[in-house]
Amino acid sequence: MAGNQKAKAKAEQAKGKAKEVAGRAVGNERLEAEGRMEGARGDARQAKEKTKDTFKH
Repeated sequence: MAGNQKAKAKAEQAKGKAKEVAGRAVGNERLEAEGRMEGARGDARQAKEKTKDTFKH
């Protein structure tokens, strides 16, 4: 299960980065902001999983 959550975090980070870059390329501030938000969500999910791993071992 933890591997699945880690994969979701990485996917969310990548998707957010892609949206952010696309938004910047076309000058769409809303898309850029959505990308930053999605990337931050992925970062938070990854941090949560790392914390769980730390206490697990």
